[in-house]
This record gives sequence, structure tokens and C-alpha cells, in this order.
Amino acid sequence: MSSSVSNSHPSTPPSNPLRYDPSVETPEADEAETAAALADTLLSISKTTYKDGGHGLRSVHAKSHGLLVGQLEVLDGLPPVLAQGMFARADRYPVVMRLSTTPGDILPDSVSTPRGFAIKVMGVPGERLPGSERQTTQDFVLVNGPVFAVPDGKTFLGNLKLLAATTDRAPTAKKVVSAGLRGAEAVVEAFGGQSVTLKTMGGEPERHILGERFYSQVPIRYGEYMAKVSVVPVSDELMALSGAPLNVNGKPDGLREAVVDFFGRTGGTWELRVQLCTDLETMPIENAAVEWPEEKSPYVTVARITVEPQTAWSPERSKAGDDRLSFSPWHGLAAHRPLGSIMRMRRHAYEMSARFRAERNGDDLGEPDGSFRLPA
Repeated sequence: MSSSVSNSHPSTPPSNPLRYDPSVETPEADEAETAAALADTLLSISKTTYKDGGHGLRSVHAKSHGLLVGQLEVLDGLPPVLAQGMFARADRYPVVMRLSTTPGDILPDSVSTPRGFAIKVMGVPGERLPGSERQTTQDFVLVNGPVFAVPDGKTFLGNLKLLAATTDRAPTAKKVVSAGLRGAEAVVEAFGGQSVTLKTMGGEPERHILGERFYSQVPIRYGEYMAKVSVVPVSDELMALSGAPLNVNGKPDGLREAVVDFFGRTGGTWELRVQLCTDLETMPIENAAVEWPEEKSPYVTVARITVEPQTAWSPERSKAGDDRLSFSPWHGLAAHRPLGSIMRMRRHAYEMSARFRAERNGDDLGEPDGSFRLPA
């Protein structure tokens, strides 16, 4: 049974997007040292989980809840400011997608943390980013919140050191703490707000992962311009899950079970939207903790992702999708170069994490082409 789409977001871009210029990025003087320390800290998480479990895991987003194959369709007739990079012309591409949660250790889902949605578009032609010259993939790494938890790489390093110190320790205590943080977040949301800090620490509301909107949180080049990216469910079946509670207490893999159940019965459709930068004061490139105001520049639709019913997770799929694939915003076109401190930090850190997993698990992490398929 295929999904049905009940609404579509208009593709009406702002009239005054700013053109990309290298001067929009201002690296700190000691950024290289910070990046090296951050990569080492992430690697220490993988080393800890490997020592305890004997299997190479991602330093973050270690646990997958769904591994999906589908198709991305670039919309026809996009206006020039949107017809940029891989979206320059109408086309269809195969995609593989991975749903996850943020910790680097495998925890029961009642330790409720932000959710991730990584998308790998395959068979994309064009000039490549450094280090991906022989590849034909374009990755988008997204989380279910519009802003990053911290403004820059240095603050990210400090937070990550605290996370590394608790990796693979006291999962029962983490469940108790998470329940308390969810209560605190519920109070904040009852008054119309939300706390990125509470959610990151374990206070993510217990909602169905397939009803979430996902965001790049940090910007990329969008051809001649700059943008953030969002993926939004639009099919009736997915939209019905928006904000839907999902009790996973007593179900260590409750999120995965819900995803498998859903795609065993029906498919789903998302729209990929971009938010063009129109003002560097209110839409900064280097401060990842600032939400770009949608009243100045709304998210507009440039593509649609469709997934048919399928086996959304299995041990065989996990071997192919978790162990043999890596997702990084640095897998992509020069036209979609990652921007800002957080993005620059990710490059080396993600490369080291992927290399560690490949070496420990004996896997080849070469980027797939359009013929790649996940096992049923």
C-alpha cells in the first residue's frame, strides 16, 4: 500500500537571498586544535563502546531505528534561486535513509534523546567537495530540532567531553534521569517554549519518531546562495503521527518496533525544504544555536522523498546500513559545501569515526552508487 499526500508546501522563495561569499565564514585562531580535540573525544566514545561490546559503533547516533530505501524527486519548474546545485533540474535519485537517536552507546529507548534522520542521495553528478571526488552521493544529516545545542565548535567540545565521560555507564540511572528531564521539558512546552539543553540531556518527549520534522540545524552552500535544510512529513499516514505519543517504557527497542510496524503496512512521503539566508545579522553562519526566523525567509519545497512499504529494519539491513554506510555533510557537491564552525569540525571527526568502525568490523565503507540496495 502506497502513501497518500494530502498537502504540499509552496515553493515561494524570498526575493532577496544573500549570495555566498567566503567571507561569511570566520574560523577561530585555534580552531584546528579544537577540531582535533573534538575528533579525539568522539573517537574515545567509539573505543569505549568497542571495548565493552566488541563491535565498532558510531561515536554519535549509534542506534538505528529504521533503514529505508526510497526515491528523491527534484521538483520541476523551480525558480532560479531554488534551482541550484543538485536541485538545478528536475530529476529522480535513489536514496537510503537512516533513523537514529543521538547517543554513542546503545541504550533503551526510554532514555529519550533527540532523533536523527540521515539521507544519502545516490548518483548525483557535479563538481565534488574535497575528499569526495570519486563519489556520486549527496548526504544530508538532520536532527528533529531547528537549532544546534551549542553555538560553536569549542562549546561543542566541552559538552562532548561530558558525554564521553558517561558513555556506556549506568543505563538504569540514565532512564531515571531521562524521565525527570522529560517532565521538566513538558513544563517548558506547556508554557509555549522548548529547551534544547533538556532534550539533549535526555528530556526528548516520548513521541513517534515518524511524526517529527528534521533540520540540518547548520547551513550549507546552496549553489550561489546559503541555506538550511528541513525534511517534513507530508503523506497522510506520516502526518497522523505528528506529536503522537509513543510509550516505550519496557520496550528497549520501541522506536524501531514502531517504524518496522509502520512501513510493514504502508509507505510515506516527505518534502525536502530549504531556507535561504537573507540577513547575516539574524541568520548567522557561525552561530549554530540561532534559529533563522521564518518570517524573514520561510522554508520552501525543492524535492519530494517517497518510500514504499518495506522491511524497515533487520539484522541484515543493519549490517549493510549501520556497519557499511557512513553519513556526512562532507559527502557531496561543492555547490552544497557545509558552512560554519560545527560543519568544519564534523569533517575530520566523521572521517575518523568511520575509519575506526571499518577497521574494527572489517567492512568497506566506500560510498555507494545508484545500484546500491539494502537487504529485504
